[in-house]
Amino acid sequence: MDESKPAFPSNQLSLHPVFARKWAIVDVLSRTSKAVRAHVFLYLPLCVFLLAACGPTASRSPANAITFDTSKALDDFDFATAGDGKPGDWSIIENDAGRVLAQIDADPTDNRFVFAIYRPFLGRDAYVSIRFMTSSGETDQSAGVFVRFTSVDDYYVASASALENNVGLYRVVAGKRQMIGCMEVNVSGQEWHTLGIAARDERLTIFFDGRELFVAVDRRFPGPPGRVGLSTKADSMTWFESLKIGSLD
Repeated sequence: MDESKPAFPSNQLSLHPVFARKWAIVDVLSRTSKAVRAHVFLYLPLCVFLLAACGPTASRSPANAITFDTSKALDDFDFATAGDGKPGDWSIIENDAGRVLAQIDADPTDNRFVFAIYRPFLGRDAYVSIRFMTSSGETDQSAGVFVRFTSVDDYYVASASALENNVGLYRVVAGKRQMIGCMEVNVSGQEWHTLGIAARDERLTIFFDGRELFVAVDRRFPGPPGRVGLSTKADSMTWFESLKIGSLD
């Protein structure tokens, strides 16, 4: 239609007032609908952009699964001890589940922390999990996974205790160990469990037996890139199987 011409040519008969009003309403609605459609198409690219911006963040890299089928697996680890007492004794042993990495020295010194440091990985934001079983221990029965390890005096560690039935998160700075999160949970001895930690920026998420336990936010020690690995305490004799490591950078 030529919009320069009137909607009703002058040579046509005038409509009844009722029908004229109805036609005017229809004409207004038609023009409004066109305007709305124009605005929808105008903002559609912006909506698409916002959906893309609010979409899922980049997924973490696939976790590497490290097993202990042969003694060669020990070549990827460094071993260390902090505090008092004897060095740890790490070996690959046979059990009902197959071959596992075990800390088998039973020195009961309470302030004794033993580490298996996975040398091939270095990163700041990481996910680490382990399948473990605490075998014995009078002073302690625990298993730990750590991240951002730069020395035996600086790291974060999640530790599951079968004697205390809890999972705790600790920050260790300059050798000073401080709990920054804890939850009571059934950590039964001589049974298999999984323990995990995900560190991204100042956010640390703790997992146990396939579920998220709690999240801690720690801004006092975000930490530089570091190693990851396994730990025990005091006389804990603990078996480790299927270590999984993935980057969150």
